Amino acid sequence: MASTLLPFLFLSMVLLPFQTIAQTKSNIAIGESHTAGASTSPWLVSSPSGDFAFGFLPLEDTPDHFMLCIWYAKIQDKTIVWFANRDQPAPKGSKVVLTADDGLVLITAPNGHMLWKTGGLTLRVSSGVLNDTGNFVLQDGHSKTVWESFKDYRDTLLPYQTMEKGHKLSSKLGRNYFNKGRFVLFFQNDGSLVMHSINMPSGYANENYYQSGTIESNTNTSTSAGTQLVFDGTGDMYVLRKNNEKYNLSKGGSRASSTTQFYYLRATLDFDGVFTLYQHPKGSSGSGGWSQVWSHPDNICKDYVASAGSGVCGYNSICSLRDDKRPNCRCPKWYSLVDPNDPNGSCKPDFVQACAVDKLSNRQDLYDFEVLIDTDWPQSDYVLQRPFNEEQCRQSCMEDCMCSVAIFRLGDSCWKKKLPLSNGRVDATLNGAKAFMKVRKDNSSLIVPPIIVNKNNKNTSILVGSVLLGSSAFLNLILVGAICLSTSYVFRYKKKLRSIGRSDTIVETNLRRFTYEELKKATNDFDKVLGKGAFGIVYEGVINMCSDTRVAVKRLNTFLMEDVHKEFKNELNAIGLTHHKNLVRLLGFCETEEKRLLVYEYMSNGTLASLLFNIVEKPSWKLRLQIAIGIARGLLYLHEECSTQIIHCDIKPQNILLDDYYNARISDFGLAKLLNMNQSRTNTAIRGTKGYVALEWFKNMPITAKVDVYSYGVLLLEIVSCRKSVEFEAEDEEKAILAEWAYDCYIEGTLHALVEGDKEALDDMKTFEKLVMIALWCVQEDPSLRPTMRNVTQMLEGVVEVKMPPCPSQFSVQYS
Repeated sequence: MASTLLPFLFLSMVLLPFQTIAQTKSNIAIGESHTAGASTSPWLVSSPSGDFAFGFLPLEDTPDHFMLCIWYAKIQDKTIVWFANRDQPAPKGSKVVLTADDGLVLITAPNGHMLWKTGGLTLRVSSGVLNDTGNFVLQDGHSKTVWESFKDYRDTLLPYQTMEKGHKLSSKLGRNYFNKGRFVLFFQNDGSLVMHSINMPSGYANENYYQSGTIESNTNTSTSAGTQLVFDGTGDMYVLRKNNEKYNLSKGGSRASSTTQFYYLRATLDFDGVFTLYQHPKGSSGSGGWSQVWSHPDNICKDYVASAGSGVCGYNSICSLRDDKRPNCRCPKWYSLVDPNDPNGSCKPDFVQACAVDKLSNRQDLYDFEVLIDTDWPQSDYVLQRPFNEEQCRQSCMEDCMCSVAIFRLGDSCWKKKLPLSNGRVDATLNGAKAFMKVRKDNSSLIVPPIIVNKNNKNTSILVGSVLLGSSAFLNLILVGAICLSTSYVFRYKKKLRSIGRSDTIVETNLRRFTYEELKKATNDFDKVLGKGAFGIVYEGVINMCSDTRVAVKRLNTFLMEDVHKEFKNELNAIGLTHHKNLVRLLGFCETEEKRLLVYEYMSNGTLASLLFNIVEKPSWKLRLQIAIGIARGLLYLHEECSTQIIHCDIKPQNILLDDYYNARISDFGLAKLLNMNQSRTNTAIRGTKGYVALEWFKNMPITAKVDVYSYGVLLLEIVSCRKSVEFEAEDEEKAILAEWAYDCYIEGTLHALVEGDKEALDDMKTFEKLVMIALWCVQEDPSLRPTMRNVTQMLEGVVEVKMPPCPSQFSVQYS
C-alpha cells in the first residue's frame, strides 16, 4: 500500500452554551500549546462569532486518538471543514504548539515525534488567529499573512475562499475515512476546472467526468480562460475569467437560499466523487441539518467513465442514482464486497468460475443467469455477436467459459463481457436491454460442510458442494448417504445437548446474550460473509447497542456438534473475561439447542496475513514494528495479566486482525487452553497450524505458554520479512523454511537478504537485526531456552539487551 490507510469517525462533542464558546480567545502567541484530551475545552481558539473552532476532536471508536481540525462549532454534528493530520490521528496527550520557525507543529505522545507541521514558511511567525470565515491565519510581526488554512486545501471550500490555478481538492476515502480518496477537483493551469478519479497508489489520473470548459486557447490573448475559482458570500460559486466574466457553477440559477447572514455554507467534494454545495440554517438551535443546493455532475453513474479504472463503484459493482443524486453502489446477486468496510468498493463472485474446472458437458447444470434490466458494464466487452436473438445470446455466454455477462440490446446485438467488470451502471437510456449475468446455481441447500483449502490467503477457498452438483450419479448417491448419516447423528446429539446444563457452557460474564432472531436481523439474514474457517463462517452485521454498532457474527458449523460445543465453550471462557486493546473484544453470544453464535467487535482492516503478503507493495516498516509490539503485549496479557492464564495455541497471521488504525488484535480463541494461576502446564492433543506449532506438541511433552512464544517467533519473522513461514515452492530449497533460512542469514551475516528491496527496513538494520534475534530465541526447540512474552516485550521495547541466540535446532518435524 502506498500509505497507511487509517479510517475513522468523529464523536459528537457534548454541546456547551454558545456564550461559553464566544468567550474563548481567537488569537494565540508563540509558545502557546494545546493538548489533545485536556480537561479544558477541546479547542485551541474560537472565531470571534463562535461559528468556528480550531483544536482537537476525539475519534469515536478510539477516543484516545484525536484529529487537529477546524469545525462548525454551533451545529450539533460539528461538521469539519479542514483537518491537519488526515492520514494519522494523534494519541491522547499529543500537543500542538505555535513556533516562530515552523508555525503550527503537532507532536505525538508519548514519543514526541513530529506528526505534522505547517512548514514551508518564508517569514517568522508571531501569532495565529481564527477569523469568522473559518480561516486560520499565521501572521508575522507586521500582521502579514505567512500561512492560512484557506490555501491548504482538503475536501471543502468555504464562503470567501478562492482557489488559484494548479490547486486541487481531494475527497476523503469514505464517509468517515479522512485519508485521501479517489476523487480530485482540479483547477488546471489552462484555466479549466475538472473532476477526475485517480488509480491508487500510482496516482494515475483517469478521464475527466466533469469540466467547466473555461480553457486557455492556443493564443495567450484568450479572455475566456479561467483565472480563479471563487466562492462568494452570497452562495455563488464561479470560475472568474480573464475578462472578469463569470462561469457560474450554480446550475439553472440554483443558489443558496440566502447569504451567509442566515445560513452556513460549504462546498465539498464528497467521498463518492460528487461536488456539492450544502447549506445549514443558522440559529440558536442550529436545527435543520445540511441540505443540498446543487451538485456536479448531474448523474455520476452515467457521466463517469474510466477506461483504465474500476468506475465509481469498483469492479463488478453496479452504480445507480439515488433521489439526492448520489451514487448507490451494490454488488450483484451472488457477489459480495472484497472489503466489507468499503461499500463503494469492488465486488467478487461468491462462486468458482474458471475454464480449468468447467466442462462443456455439465456447464448447463452448474450455471444459471440472473437477468438485470438496463444494466451495463460498458468497458468490459470482449466480443460482439450480431445478428443474434436473445436465446442465442444466452446460449453463447453459457457455452463460453470466459463469459461472465452477456448484454442483449437493439434487437439483434449480443455483447459478451468477462471479469473484472468495470464502470457498472443502471442506465434507462438502454431501453430495456437485458444483462444475463452467469452465476452458479443455488447450492445453499447442501448441508455438507465446505472444505477450505487454505494457502495463507483468505480468498483461496473452494466450496466442494458446488462441484458435486455436476458429479456422477454414483457420487451423488454417496452424498445422499452422507447427508442421511449426518442428519441421524445431529438428531442423536440434540438429545445429548439438552442434558448439558448452562453452567457447563457459559462462564459468568457480563456478555450480552442475543436471540437468534436479533442476529439474523442484524446480519440481514446472514448475507455478507467476512470470512470462513474450520469451525464456522463470520458475517458482517449492525446491532443497536446504545447506538448502531458494526459487528462480526461468527456462526459455528453444526455438522459436528461436539466440536462446535467445545469451540463455543472455549471461546467464551477464553475471551469473555478479558479486556485488552490488543485482543478482539467479544460483545455477546447466542445459544440455542441447535445454534451457537458469537458476536465480536468489527475489525475494518482485515487480517495481518492479507497485509503482510500483499504482492503489490509491503506495508511500512514503522507499521510492522507497531504490529509486532502490539501482538507481544496481547500475548503477555493472556499469559500473565488476566485472571486466568490463557494459552492461545494458534497464533498466526490469519488470527491477527487489524482495527481502524491498524492496531493488532488477537482473535480466534477456539483452540485456547485455560490454566489456573497455580498451574503452569497441561497435556493435550496437538493444536494449531502447521508451520507455527512448537515441537513439544510432537514429542508428547507438557504444553506451556511457551508454545505461543514459539508461534510468535515464527510470526515475528513473517512480519519483518513479509514472507510466509513455509514456501516449499521456493526456487531455492534453503529458503523454504523461513526460520531456518533466517538463522543461516544471521550466522552468515547476510540478513539483508530477508528484506531485499525493502529500503525502510534496510535503513534501520540495527532494529531489524534485533527483531530477527528475538525471533530466533522464540523458536528454540528447547522450551526452557525460549523467553517469556514479558521478556520478549522488554526486548522489543529496548528495556532488556538481546544476546546472540543459539541454533534453534531441528525444523523438519512439523513440516514432514
